[in-house]
Amino acid sequence: MKLEIKDLHVFAEGKKILNGISLVINPGEIHVIMGPNGSGKSTLSYVLAGHPSYKVEKGDMLIDGQSILDLSPDERSKKGLFLLFQNPVELEGINLSKFLFTLAKQKNKTVSFTDFKKQLDINLKLLEVDESFVDRDVHVGLSGGEKKRAEVLQLLTLQPSFAILDELDSGLDVDSLQLLAKTVNKLRTPDFSALIITHYQRLLNCLQPDVVHVMIDGKIVKSGNADLAKEVEEEGYQSAK
Repeated sequence: MKLEIKDLHVFAEGKKILNGISLVINPGEIHVIMGPNGSGKSTLSYVLAGHPSYKVEKGDMLIDGQSILDLSPDERSKKGLFLLFQNPVELEGINLSKFLFTLAKQKNKTVSFTDFKKQLDINLKLLEVDESFVDRDVHVGLSGGEKKRAEVLQLLTLQPSFAILDELDSGLDVDSLQLLAKTVNKLRTPDFSALIITHYQRLLNCLQPDVVHVMIDGKIVKSGNADLAKEVEEEGYQSAK
């Protein structure tokens, strides 16, 4: 999937947050956005996913050349867009296993529960959790690291063409970070693209992005290769201005 963002200006609650974001992510590429708190990184992820609280004042977002501005979140998802939330909400009363099977049926209406279960067992092994993990309600009573595993489990189930990972590394210890990063890496194909939002260079040691962007005050102020992330970590975000 090719994602294009053209001169995107976005408001929320009467405040302008994005000030002309332009970005092209080609099939097979992984891009990273870094930036200080409040710079607009998560806003960009929500806007791409279709969150109704954000108003696009100007600009466009295109998937394979077609605008998605007027598409609902579920329509964007059906086109292959996936958002991993920084702080996923708890869905009390919704069993994780049944939820994942529903996602699998959305992806492939002919999939049987037996085939789904076989793939689920493989995915659970990848994430180093046992079967009881999916017996709980979605995100209810889970630690921060477990919630991230549950989100990655959804990612593995849906196998999207384009993934937005909003602070995958937030709240993870080093071992969990490496595990989840390696799991995401297994999705890398010429047809899979991703936009990764992070504060830290350590995640990039595992994911090896094609392009790194620095966002400050709702604008991309600098782009480069993975060395840019090291520069930011050593010298701070102001060095990128």
